[in-house]
Amino acid sequence: MRGKLIGIVVAGFAGAACASSGSYEMSEEVSTRLAEFERTGDYQSCLGLRRINHIKPLDERTFLVQVGVNDYYLNQTSSSCRGADSTFNRLQYTIPSSQLCRNEIISVVDNSTGFTVGSCGLGDFERLEQNPDDAESDEAGDATEH
Repeated sequence: MRGKLIGIVVAGFAGAACASSGSYEMSEEVSTRLAEFERTGDYQSCLGLRRINHIKPLDERTFLVQVGVNDYYLNQTSSSCRGADSTFNRLQYTIPSSQLCRNEIISVVDNSTGFTVGSCGLGDFERLEQNPDDAESDEAGDATEH
């Protein structure tokens, strides 16, 4: 029998607040961040954990998942993940396999107390493509950082 894998992702982005209930509407800040990408409509239900570099909560329902160096996926949860976008919290999950999949529960944990302050189920992972202008500026920035 396989042991459970526990993942912890530090939430390091103080993004905009999410609509509390009912229909979800992205904030202007989140829309601006996602304007760097083209949505492909190509969905995957799971991503291998070894491939995931970072999960950045843009708000309480929208996560930008970096895979490899320049590959990104968008994950929109089915409900609000209270506190996910706070710099004082981290994302944590326990999964039974080596993949992070749709419907997995993500917990939001307060860094100072260790208490869970929110949780939500993941949605599908939509592959994003960087807009050519944004991809070129990222590559130029990477080249100057070395």
